[in-house]
Amino acid sequence: MRRRTALILAASAGAAVLVALGGRTLARHDPAAIGAPPWSGPAPGMPLGADGLGRDVLSRVLAGGQDLTLTALAAALIASALGVTGGLWAGWNRGRLSRAVTAAADLLLALPLLLLALLAVVALPGPAAVIVGTVLGGTPLTLRVVADATAGARYAGYVEAALSRGERGGSVLIREVLPAHAGIVGADLAQRFVLSVQLAVALNVLGFGPAPPAPDWAAMLRENLPGLGLNPAATIVPALALAVLTGSVAALSYALTSRDGAS
Repeated sequence: MRRRTALILAASAGAAVLVALGGRTLARHDPAAIGAPPWSGPAPGMPLGADGLGRDVLSRVLAGGQDLTLTALAAALIASALGVTGGLWAGWNRGRLSRAVTAAADLLLALPLLLLALLAVVALPGPAAVIVGTVLGGTPLTLRVVADATAGARYAGYVEAALSRGERGGSVLIREVLPAHAGIVGADLAQRFVLSVQLAVALNVLGFGPAPPAPDWAAMLRENLPGLGLNPAATIVPALALAVLTGSVAALSYALTSRDGAS
């Protein structure tokens, strides 16, 4: 039952990510083209009406998730890869250096994530700042989780059996320990993705996102909030798109964690 639930959630999350990445190809109108009065309601060919500049809301929603999702995927992969690698090493080698590394991770976890991202965005473009912020804020948590799991498996029977066969520590980590914690690693990757989307949304709402007229779900919230009473869809639909994307991936993360903990 748990496996079936995880597969359904994985399919849902994958579909949400694919729509976010490829929705631009489904847009009927140019997302930057003006085709109606500002904040006008639904009309033929524009089922969600127009935004504050008269652009088709549906076309902008379909196109507005691509850059955001690509940035979040890149940030999640980098942060999770660094955290998993560091966690495997720190959990296996319980020496002075590994304790120093985990202490540094704890120090980074104590710093406000949004503050780190705001400092990064001063010197870097928005997408790069999101990646840096996710790495600084997400890698330490990944490292701690994987290090604790690896330390717990250090003297497990399957690990000792591999060592008794003459396998080296690095080989045991890759062939035995890492596959045993595939659920944890997958759940962590999903959480890094959600964290990166949240960070990108925060920076975009603050005005550090893509320059107009590029479509972006988070920028649409900022741009269309003044017209909420005139055409609510211009604000509500991109908010729902963000909720579906992050919610489906977060649910998958929870399912993977539960499955790993039950196995």
